[in-house]
Amino acid sequence: MTRLRAIFLAPAALVMGALFLAPLAIVAAYSLLTRGAYGGLSTPWTLENWARLADPIYGVILLRTVAISAVSTLLCLVLGFPLALFISRSGSRKNVYLNLVILPFWTSFLIRTYAWMFLLRDTGLINTALLALGVIHQPLPLLYNDGAVILGLVYANLPFMVLPLYATLERLDKSVLEAAADLGAKPWAELTRVTVPLSMPGILAGSILVFIPCLGAFLTPDLLGGGKSIMIGNVVQNQFTTARDWPFGAALSLALMAVVMLLLAAVVRRKGAALL
Repeated sequence: MTRLRAIFLAPAALVMGALFLAPLAIVAAYSLLTRGAYGGLSTPWTLENWARLADPIYGVILLRTVAISAVSTLLCLVLGFPLALFISRSGSRKNVYLNLVILPFWTSFLIRTYAWMFLLRDTGLINTALLALGVIHQPLPLLYNDGAVILGLVYANLPFMVLPLYATLERLDKSVLEAAADLGAKPWAELTRVTVPLSMPGILAGSILVFIPCLGAFLTPDLLGGGKSIMIGNVVQNQFTTARDWPFGAALSLALMAVVMLLLAAVVRRKGAALL
């Protein structure tokens, strides 16, 4: 039985090795090389790229990235939970609402981001409408700041929170909710003391699916934040494009991956301790 299991798992192991471990090894090798005179890679092998990570500016950018990602994840949870709960209790209309949730994926993410720029800029639809109604007397600074970046991240990643939550809420045992109501639980108590605790697997899965892409995001902060809101993904992108410093970009990418793995390990460990 063990040999049969190994035979069936071999193709998946080969694919993982070819598409994940091999590229990761290449990036790790890049991080130990030296930037060429005109970009690219050259010898000698060095640890200087990793030593540069000790510069406080990268720590500040990383903390800023974690904070923006955490706020975006929390907002996705606050907005996504009621929506997922509503869809799970919508009966025959569930499929319609689920299709509406994934509808934005039918359009290019770049086009959708440019649409937000059109809405938020000084001469955009929102400021133009507020000025025409007399609500404001000068355009509001809605674009090129952290608020615009968080808005873009929430908009882009909200479906990744809604779908796992829906999958969990839709499978909840309705008899448990009925028992809570029979025992005198009010709607709010039923929600906070029964529904939310039972939906923790979906909350955890959705939070991970949102938080990790937010950490590595570079297009949203680049377009909606401009040069005023820089995240670690922008720094990595600039190393591979503008600065043409592939070795340092590789080291920075691996450092970001290590941070993500540590955060995931902490979350999983905390979940395991809570279950015990």
